[in-house]
Amino acid sequence: MPEMQEPVKVKVQKFCSNNSLAIITKGKQDEITFCTYNVNRPGLQLAGFYAHFVHQRVQILGDMEVAYIRSLPLEQRIASIDKLFEYDFPCIIIANNTPPCKELLDSAKKHKKLLLSSKLSTVVLINTIGLYLNELLAPSLTVHGVLVDLYGVGVMILGDSGVGKSEAALEIVQRNHRLVADDAVCIKCVNNILIGQSPPIIKHFMEVRGIGIIDIRNIYGAGSVRNSKAIDFVVQLEDWDPNKQYDRIGNKSFTFELLGKTLPKFIIPVKPGRNIAVILEVAARNYRLKTMGYDAIKELEDRMK
Repeated sequence: MPEMQEPVKVKVQKFCSNNSLAIITKGKQDEITFCTYNVNRPGLQLAGFYAHFVHQRVQILGDMEVAYIRSLPLEQRIASIDKLFEYDFPCIIIANNTPPCKELLDSAKKHKKLLLSSKLSTVVLINTIGLYLNELLAPSLTVHGVLVDLYGVGVMILGDSGVGKSEAALEIVQRNHRLVADDAVCIKCVNNILIGQSPPIIKHFMEVRGIGIIDIRNIYGAGSVRNSKAIDFVVQLEDWDPNKQYDRIGNKSFTFELLGKTLPKFIIPVKPGRNIAVILEVAARNYRLKTMGYDAIKELEDRMK
C-alpha cells in the first residue's frame, strides 16, 4: 500500500479516548488530519538529520528519544526541539507517561502543537497507534445487503430489494447465529481482509416488511449480534427463473470483486418452499470443510472412479 492515503479527520478528544491518551498541550485545531498509518520515532531528526523525514506521520517519543533530549546542552536542546516543531505533523505522543522536559513543553506551546501522553510502553504504543490508523485509513465502501455470522463464517447476502434478504437473516438469528448488518454493510479492507460492519445509525436494527423496524439485540439478546465480521463469501439471492440452468453439482465457480479483493460467490434461487436459512447454514458448513481440505465433489469423483 502507498505511504499516503486519503486524508481522514478525527476529533482530538475521540482520538485520545480511543487510544487512552492524555492531552498535555492542545494544538491549533480540535481535529487531527491523518494521511498515513505509519508512525515515526524522531531520533534522527532530533540529532539534526531531516532527509527523508515524513512529517505527516504521528511522532512518538520513547525512553530513548526523551533521554537523548535531556542529554543535550540547554541551547542545543532548545534548537533541536524547535527545529522538529517547525514541521506540520499530526501530533507527538510521549510513551510510558514520561513527563516532558520544560523545553519540550515550552516549544509545544510556542508552536501550538498537539502533545499527548500514553501510559503504554513505546513498542506497544507504536503497535496500538499503527493498528488504529490502519483501520481508520483503510479503503472502504458501503454495499446494499446483509451480513451474518454463521458458524464463525462471514456471509454477505446480496439481492434485489424484496427478494428476502432480511427474512433469511431473521431466521438465521432465530437459529442461534448472529447478525452483523442489515440493509447496508460498511466494508473496509484492513490488512488485505474485508471487514464488514453496520452503519452506526442502524446498528442492530432490522427492517421486516409487514412489521417494520425491530431491534435484534433487545429482542434476541446480546449474543445474537456482533459489531464486525470478516467476509468469507457472498451469496446472491434471486427469484427463481424456470428457464435458467442453476448449478446442481457445485462444479461452477463464481466470484465477487470488492475493494480489489476476490470473494467466492454462490447464486441461490428463491421460491416458495425453499428454506434459505438452512441452505445458508449448509453453505457455511461446506465452506469450512473446504478450508480444511475436504471437497465433496472430489470425494464423489473418487468414488465413481
